[in-house]
Amino acid sequence: MKHLIDKLRSNRRLDAEEYKALLLCRDTALAAYLQGLAREEALARFGNKIFIRGLIEITNRCRNNCYYCGIRKENRNITRYELTQEEILSCCHEGYRLGFRTFVLQGGEAPAVKDEGMVETVAAIRQSFPDCAITLSLGEKSREAYERFFLAGANRYLLRHETCNERHYRKLHPAEMSLSHRLQCLGWLKEIGYQVGTGIMVGSPYQTVDYLVEDILFIERFHPEMIGIGPFLPHHDTPFSSFSSGDMELTLKLLSIFRLMHPSALIPATTALATLAPDGRERGILAGANVVMPNLSPSHQRAKYSLYDNKASVGAEAAEGLQKLEERLKGIGYEVSKERGDYENG
Repeated sequence: MKHLIDKLRSNRRLDAEEYKALLLCRDTALAAYLQGLAREEALARFGNKIFIRGLIEITNRCRNNCYYCGIRKENRNITRYELTQEEILSCCHEGYRLGFRTFVLQGGEAPAVKDEGMVETVAAIRQSFPDCAITLSLGEKSREAYERFFLAGANRYLLRHETCNERHYRKLHPAEMSLSHRLQCLGWLKEIGYQVGTGIMVGSPYQTVDYLVEDILFIERFHPEMIGIGPFLPHHDTPFSSFSSGDMELTLKLLSIFRLMHPSALIPATTALATLAPDGRERGILAGANVVMPNLSPSHQRAKYSLYDNKASVGAEAAEGLQKLEERLKGIGYEVSKERGDYENG
């Protein structure tokens, strides 16, 4: 099996059966070898610097009803909120003071009528912080809306596809949602000129190894600038409340595979990893991740953005805990980089 890992590192790709064999292998020594090579690849590209992104969760209102998500439209048990433009700019000012040079605006999927307000907010951030990158993660929009956000000053867009298998997609989403539209949105974002991120939940309900192989092959072809890999974590107010969390080891294996496949990609050690295990963030970095996203949202709103249960949003996961984060990273031989951290192929 070791020869497959070496082949992936040299060729940047494997065939479907080889990926499947790698995913099914439970040898801990081989997993350590894979993570070691991925870590070497990241160190060669980025040194021991980890880029920080300031995450601003702008609203937990969502028009969608995805079965795995705690802020799904039909969840009547959470208090909804929506940050004003002034509140978002205040978060950015605080983040800038702390050293953040990328802001990530994430929220539930809003109706098109809200798009004009988002264009104005992006333009205001761009005017106030001309040296910063603006990342949006606002779900599926029209091509026109994506173009307007881009012209207003947005640089990057995160849109995890979650699964590219139609049968699996239908298990995770209601009938009114469409996998083909999701993939079309990703295509539009690339064409417009965004740095684009996509990715998957590892261990989502009804996921199979074959479905994961399809996702790997899609990410191989799509060549995203950013790849978000996190374990599925259940939320008590969803149809999937009784399902088990995704597997840490499989998540780390996929993270390492993607690092070897796309060496220049920006790959976060996600909040979900830090929620699944106290050392999850560090383990993600040691498996090849090079980005962390501390929470810049107003502290009194963070608990309301409950995508899954027990979401980590304090301490080293919070922007105000940046010193704690720096100490944790120093403990594994890394340091925080306060650069914008744009994608650079090479």
